[in-house]
Amino acid sequence: MATCFWLRSCGARRLGSTFPGCRLRPRAGGLVPASGPAPGPAQLRCYAGGLAGLSAALLRTDSFVGGRWLPAAATFPVQDPASGAALGMVADCGVREARAAVRTAYEAFCSWREVSAKERSSLLRKWYNLMIQNKDDLARIITAESGKPLKEAHGEVLYSAFFLEWFSEEARRVYGDIIYTPAKDRRALVLKQPIGVAAVITPWNFPSAMITRKVGAALAAGCTVVVKPAEDTPFSALALAEILLHHAANSVKRVSMELGGLAPFIVFDSANVDQAVAGALASKFRNTGQTCVCSNRFLVQRGIHDAFVKAFAEAMKKNLHVGNGFEEGTTQGPLINEKAVEKVEKQVNDAVSKGATIVTGGKRHQLGKNFFEPTLLCNVTQDMLCTHEETFGPLAPVIKFDTEEEAIAIANAADVGLAGYFYSQDPAQIWRVAEQLEVGMVGVNEGLISSVECPFGGVKQSGLGREGSKYGIDEYLELKYVCYGGL
Repeated sequence: MATCFWLRSCGARRLGSTFPGCRLRPRAGGLVPASGPAPGPAQLRCYAGGLAGLSAALLRTDSFVGGRWLPAAATFPVQDPASGAALGMVADCGVREARAAVRTAYEAFCSWREVSAKERSSLLRKWYNLMIQNKDDLARIITAESGKPLKEAHGEVLYSAFFLEWFSEEARRVYGDIIYTPAKDRRALVLKQPIGVAAVITPWNFPSAMITRKVGAALAAGCTVVVKPAEDTPFSALALAEILLHHAANSVKRVSMELGGLAPFIVFDSANVDQAVAGALASKFRNTGQTCVCSNRFLVQRGIHDAFVKAFAEAMKKNLHVGNGFEEGTTQGPLINEKAVEKVEKQVNDAVSKGATIVTGGKRHQLGKNFFEPTLLCNVTQDMLCTHEETFGPLAPVIKFDTEEEAIAIANAADVGLAGYFYSQDPAQIWRVAEQLEVGMVGVNEGLISSVECPFGGVKQSGLGREGSKYGIDEYLELKYVCYGGL
């Protein structure tokens, strides 16, 4: 199942054709354009399974094709993970539609690549401004289809928009080089040029940010883009297309991948326990544990182990509140679907059967089939599933260790390496561990590390390339060497 939309190059003259304002009406299987009045609250509730307040103007169900909304031959359902209610039916694009998307994007690339960096910058800035203007509606759509607490959804929308702001500025900073060779009558030039059509596949856990982080860089570089959002959360992607995305416009392929990880969270004896607990809460339970940089394995040194586990359990009980993402005070929403719950449940049962102890939580929550209690395990060993299989849920397993060398060995005993975290007050240890952890990103006495300005990516099987930062645009540029003789 896939919802696809593809981008075409454009000038300001194309603004009016598909800009917000196309009205929609509910129907069985989704929304359709309507020439009559916009739907009222009762109609919206009928469409959204009781989740009133979603913006009908931003809820699109068709594919975005060359500046127009077009239906596909098939559709698939999107559900609210909190209630199980159907949110609507969305266009299901297949091979034929995907090939058409690439052809359209390539045709657009021929003109988009010639658009000045200043104009590309201006268009991305307009998109950023529109996201900020529509931030509340975009956040509610994220919560409706992903279950993410509304406060976190608002944070994601801002995070998403900041990538557009950042790359609108980076578009004007794509510089080349002049190299002076031994020959006096020659100059060597290095040019940076857009690679062409970029195919972007994004996950459901950050349905907005994972698009802008990639598409913003691609458009800034002069590329056109084909996007395949996750089938669990297509409405957020389509809402971005509705706002302004129509302004963008068989061989070896350049690949940039971010494929998740098995992040270790190490607490050394010298650590500040309160600081480490606060970082553990932030790192593990953001989006109910459903982020690629969530801590998956907690390694705690023997001397501080008991104090950390006790404080962590108390903090979880005090600060984590399970509920519908739209309810005030909710910090832990539902998991994306029942399969995700089953995975957490399987890991807990496996760990307990092999000697782990449940400190708190440990079972499905009474709110519904997609909810699971925030869970803390101790007496965890390396032969348990939760230590070598990414959880993507609210489970924190704690492994006790004795030496720094042991912790490093356990942390690096994985074929993935996206993020890693550790807490220590020993300056020499901080430098040693930061350099030895086999990950692309390290949090030192910090549980939240993502930032628009900093390179995001991993090593080993966690992916290729970097996103965000000044390095993120490089994935969409080719270097061309020009030898200029006869001077």
